[in-house]
Amino acid sequence: MRPVGSKYLLEEPLGRGATGTVWRARQREAAGAEAAVAGQPGETVAIKVLKEELANDADIVMRFLRERSVLLRLTHPNIVRTRDLVVEGDLLALVMDLIDGPDLHRYLRENGPLTPVAASLLTAQIADALAASHADGVVHRDLKPANVLLDERDGEMHPMLTDFGIARLADSPGLTRTHEFVGTPAYVAPESAEGRPQTSAVDIYGAGILLYELVTGRPPFAGGTALEVLQRHLSEEPSRPDTVPEPLWTVIERCLRKDPDQRPSAVNLARALRTVGAGVGVHANSAQIAAAEGVGALLAPDPAPAAVPDTPGAADPTQVLPSNAGSYDPAAPTNVLPQTAGAAGHADPTAVMPPVPPGSDGPPRPDEPHPWQSQLRAARDRNEQTQVQYLDPAEDPLRRRPQRRQPPPQAQQPPQHQQQYPPQQQRGQQYPQQQPPQYQAQQQYQPQQYQAQPQRQQYAPPRQPAPRPAPEPPAPRQPRQRSANPMRIPGLGCLKGCLFTVVLLVVAGWLIWELTPLQGWIAEGKGYWEALGDGVSTVTDWLKALGG
Repeated sequence: MRPVGSKYLLEEPLGRGATGTVWRARQREAAGAEAAVAGQPGETVAIKVLKEELANDADIVMRFLRERSVLLRLTHPNIVRTRDLVVEGDLLALVMDLIDGPDLHRYLRENGPLTPVAASLLTAQIADALAASHADGVVHRDLKPANVLLDERDGEMHPMLTDFGIARLADSPGLTRTHEFVGTPAYVAPESAEGRPQTSAVDIYGAGILLYELVTGRPPFAGGTALEVLQRHLSEEPSRPDTVPEPLWTVIERCLRKDPDQRPSAVNLARALRTVGAGVGVHANSAQIAAAEGVGALLAPDPAPAAVPDTPGAADPTQVLPSNAGSYDPAAPTNVLPQTAGAAGHADPTAVMPPVPPGSDGPPRPDEPHPWQSQLRAARDRNEQTQVQYLDPAEDPLRRRPQRRQPPPQAQQPPQHQQQYPPQQQRGQQYPQQQPPQYQAQQQYQPQQYQAQPQRQQYAPPRQPAPRPAPEPPAPRQPRQRSANPMRIPGLGCLKGCLFTVVLLVVAGWLIWELTPLQGWIAEGKGYWEALGDGVSTVTDWLKALGG
């Protein structure tokens, strides 16, 4: 259990919403005079703990304390009573009566839509609760089936409207700039979606959508995104379903008017819904049917709707700034910037760049950066953070295996038969492709040495057998890669081959035995393994007989 204040203990969560979590709690001791209901020790209550971002907003805490008296005095048979408010550190909580019944949203999902008579009478009780709150200057602003609890008393279902004042407390300047409106998109009024001044007519619009959902099972405006739903609230008119009677549709259509001044008041809405409920039933008489058909005359607009705080026309008093709110004086002289080190009345001296750092040869070239730019770039590179990126396992010094160090390549000695060649003057130029590399280098850099004796190079001495071409030096032996298992077992490869052959013969024999009539010819219906065992026994006996 978690204590809340000094008088309550949280036991288990009952549900979570957009503004907080509802807990089942138990009262430890009687509340003081600051609470609306003192209660008794051991009594079970419901406590709604607001979210942390709401509790950390100083403006919401001030609203919480300012609205305390309004929320505690809001009592009605169809409103969940607020018993106490708890402010403790960064925790804000509302202590309310515990209603064990389900909410209206869950009831609709489990049991389906209501009849027109039941929907009219149930919504009439919700309209009574709205009328009481509007008379006290409190607007709910988030009317939807999930905020209506069903309490079973005396064999009847009584709707209990909850979360009164939550929207008013959560409507702080810091939150409204982010969300732009308080409420659920499927039930929000057009003026709330557009940011226009809001009055108690937003609750009448929510009651019309709730009534539509009670008789059809779904809200009139839906969409894939919240923006699409809001756009349909602003531009579309709902169509009448076939299962909705004409008098009831008149009430729904009047509640869903885009202009808030054309919507009825909560008192007139409750009276009209009871008239419709009495005139559309199977036991209605002619007078009740006629009254239901003329229900439009009962839906008069509210001449003085309750204004929502923080909107033009609200009842919040004007806030006066303190005398020391700021130090701005319109008559103060203009501030003058401080003068620089230069002479008074003159412009700032031209800044001179520092000299070129030592080590640079002359001025920078046009196609190269200035030395100071190079230093700045080097400083930025040093200050950059280490980049985390993929590392190739072959480059990871902790993963790669050490390679065997290769001996340095030895200088290749020229073959002996190439060192015994006579000079070029003796053997001529019959075989230019066989010239040694040393001679090719001399011929490349000293061409005039041999051009001076063209006649002597024309006639060669007696033909000699051509020397054999020099064999290419063998390629250096590459180190052998080590395997993962350095142990070598002699004959392991042959053993694997023999085992594989034996397994292959056994499997092939079994397939032939099972898929051909050989089984009936030889073994007369015996199994493969039984016949194989008999064959092995016969061969063994025969070998023993030969040995004897």
